[in-house]
Amino acid sequence: MKILIVDDHPLVCSGIRNILLTVDGISDVVEANDIQTALNYMGKYDFSLAMVDMRLKNEDGIDFIKAAKSIYPGCNFVILSSSSTSVDFSRAMQAGVDGYILKDALPEDIVYAVKSVLRNKKYFDPVFMEKISSLNQRSLSDNPSDQLSPREQEILECLGKGLSNKNIASKLCISENTVKKHVSNILEKLNLDDRTQAALYISKSCDKNQL
Repeated sequence: MKILIVDDHPLVCSGIRNILLTVDGISDVVEANDIQTALNYMGKYDFSLAMVDMRLKNEDGIDFIKAAKSIYPGCNFVILSSSSTSVDFSRAMQAGVDGYILKDALPEDIVYAVKSVLRNKKYFDPVFMEKISSLNQRSLSDNPSDQLSPREQEILECLGKGLSNKNIASKLCISENTVKKHVSNILEKLNLDDRTQAALYISKSCDKNQL
């Protein structure tokens, strides 16, 4: 099996290549530093897997994946990135990638991920598992707040009452730092900018329930 690495950092390519060449069954690992070179290689060789960086200088790895998937449907595509943001993860999911590996993963985790994808299984770094769960819950419900955990629901209600982080921490017997983390998760899950919007959100929800 041949693997293609598409990354504009030669040291990253070299490091990943050395890791992958230790895997039984992988005969060659080819490196490309830009999209055009990657497409040229894909026209030459039959790759089982392409590992693609999200950002390639002035180019977009997702655009490459979308184009290559339509031409080479027999190849698996995995994002290899240092970014773990929800925005980048969502873009990768929308592009139909077979996995998402973070560059700071341990060598054994990278090997496990590649082996999984080559067996036609999906692999996503553990940091994304909560995001995947949230996406699944969102698809099953028309109410965005249903994706909040019971504790996050409690804190959202407190935000609706105008309580500060300190007051919420005291009321729920948790630390202020824990409250801050929950508030951050709430804002991200509900796609809100700040706690004021969160307070307005819960207020509107209460109004609807009273109708």
